[in-house]
Amino acid sequence: MGSIWEIDFYSRPILDENQKKVWEVLICESPLDIGAKIDSLFRYAKYCPSTQVNSGWLRTALQEAIAEAGEAPMKIRFFRRQMNNMITKACEDVSIPAQASRRTLMLNQWLKQRIEEVYPNEPGYQGGTNPSVRLESPLPQRLPDALEGKKWVFVSLEAADLMDMPDWDIGFGEAFPLELAQVSPQTRIPGILIFSPRALPIAGWMSGLDLAYLRFDTSVGTRLLLETGVTESWILANIKSPQTLAEAKGFEEAKQQANGVHFIGVQSDPQAESFAGFWLLQEVNLP
Repeated sequence: MGSIWEIDFYSRPILDENQKKVWEVLICESPLDIGAKIDSLFRYAKYCPSTQVNSGWLRTALQEAIAEAGEAPMKIRFFRRQMNNMITKACEDVSIPAQASRRTLMLNQWLKQRIEEVYPNEPGYQGGTNPSVRLESPLPQRLPDALEGKKWVFVSLEAADLMDMPDWDIGFGEAFPLELAQVSPQTRIPGILIFSPRALPIAGWMSGLDLAYLRFDTSVGTRLLLETGVTESWILANIKSPQTLAEAKGFEEAKQQANGVHFIGVQSDPQAESFAGFWLLQEVNLP
């Protein structure tokens, strides 16, 4: 499996000599498993003059990053929807698929670090509010019929138990090192397990969605939603029984205590020793 990169190309809180916003491209490699070493993952940063903000400049920056890394990634994720056309065009020009995604955990942390520690030290820094990408809540969709009516349960594991993931038999999945989320080994990590005799095709379908996170929603009834891509939302389950409702609230509380970290697993049945799919997820607020 090749690497996946995360990219942001946007204005920063810095003015140039003409009082125009300085832009910047940030590119970093996604950690894809729980044992990934954060410090060894590829990073590339470059400021862009406001007069050169276009897909051509970004394409050249991508070519420079690929040359530095020694190889191109198999795809590039980005979270900033308003830059969709420019980022997609630049990625197409270097023959790499671009994917709008909320699974940009490494980039999210790096951007926060630069907002706090790097930009304030630059000439022309302008403090105050930073550009936001707050997204309106999408209307959740029904799951495809093939995925409905399956058994599922709330579960939890100690963070330390997840360190054995490389030894598990997993068909589809993705994870990240827990240090990225600043989670201690003793932290309880909540999750859900889905059981179905069609476990493998379900996991394959989920793998193509670019999973972001699970959340317990009470805006319209009580339901468990699966957030995917950059705006998509799916109704995983409508929660009606008092016991399941209490478990859902407990899931959400445990998720908050674990800095948003949780998981979703797909198995053929509760006795199965393998996973058709297993994803470590984190709900984060995009900067």
